[in-house]
This record gives sequence, structure tokens and C-alpha cells, in this order.
Amino acid sequence: MPHSQTSAPRDSRVGVRLARGASPWLLPTVATAAVSLVRARRSGAAKALAVPATALAAGMLWFFRDPEREIAQGRVISPADGVVQSIMPWKDGRTRVAIFMSPLNVHVNRAPLSGTVTSVEHIPGGFVPAFNKESENNERVVWHFDTELGDIEMIQIAGAVARRIVPYVPQGTKVEQGERIGLIRFGSRVDIYLPEGVEVAVEVGQKTVAGVTRIDRD
Repeated sequence: MPHSQTSAPRDSRVGVRLARGASPWLLPTVATAAVSLVRARRSGAAKALAVPATALAAGMLWFFRDPEREIAQGRVISPADGVVQSIMPWKDGRTRVAIFMSPLNVHVNRAPLSGTVTSVEHIPGGFVPAFNKESENNERVVWHFDTELGDIEMIQIAGAVARRIVPYVPQGTKVEQGERIGLIRFGSRVDIYLPEGVEVAVEVGQKTVAGVTRIDRD
């Protein structure tokens, strides 16, 4: 498969906001940094805390960024920023594309197709690293979409650090392709199952951009 046919389209960012669901982590961190900076002139302890607290707050702001995207054209687009970890034929004829998301990636996930959310199921589980094969038994949220291609399954999988998946839309919601549908905090994985007969247009090791990289081929 020639790489020129599978390289990810450019990430078109016309603005950046913070992800919904970030506040339980972000607000205490930013508040601690702000207080330590104010008190740094009068307190040695506050001064010592100010540098790491400010660095952590900056890191949180970067992690929870939620850039605007110019949504690509195509039947199926990537639901996640990350790297294609595996492409696996499934017993029922579908193909699973697994996308690994590192802590450096944007962690807001987007709808791979337009359609109706037919189910959003939270399944308790473990928290092994998302790149580990055993991560299939991790804490996860299983989505099903009724689309022009039929039922599309997508799974948000928590990682070793990601202990919280935040769905944005409930069952019964009609979503547009590329619409924000949820957040996974910190390192994690997103799997999407392409229906039988749909050819994969990405390859293992390829970088993907949510809402921008096309997953299927005409």
C-alpha cells in the first residue's frame, strides 16, 4: 500500500478551546498554580511550589485542548487523534482499526459518520496500558451508530492513567460526522469497526487526526 495514499490529511485548526469534562482536573491545578505564584514573593515554600505547579497547569491546559477542525470528506473519518496500532479482520467480517492515543494527543473523540447514537454502554474493567493487548478488558464505553453504512461500533478504552471516559451525547442523539462525542482523560485507545466490504485506507503506524483523516477507501 503506497504511503502517499494513506498519509493523514492536514489538521485544519481555526481555533482552540478547552475540552468539556476537563474542569475536575484542570481547575484545582490552575488554582494551585495561581495561589503559589501570588504568594511566591512572601513565602519560600510557595516559591518552591510555584514552578512545578505552573508547569503542571500548563501541561493540563495543553492536554485538555480541543481544537476546531475543518471536517474532511469521506464515508468514515477517524474518531481519534493518535497512531494506528492495529488493523484486524474480525470473525463477523468487520475490520477493527485500533488507534492509540498518547498523553500528547488531543483526547476529544468525534463521530466517525453522521447518524443516530443507538447505544452508549459503560463497561467496568481494568486500567492496563492502552497499547497492551490486555487493554481490551479495560474500562470502556461502547458506542453504536445507525448510519448509511448500517451499524457502526466504536469503543473508547481507558488506559493506565485514563480513569474516566466522559460521553458528551446520550443514546438517541443524531450526530453529524466529525461532531464531538466524548473525552478520554490521558493515555487511551479508540477502536472502530468497519463493516464487511469496506476497505481500510490507513496502515499500522500511521498518524490520524480526529475529524480529518479518512479511515475507509472508495
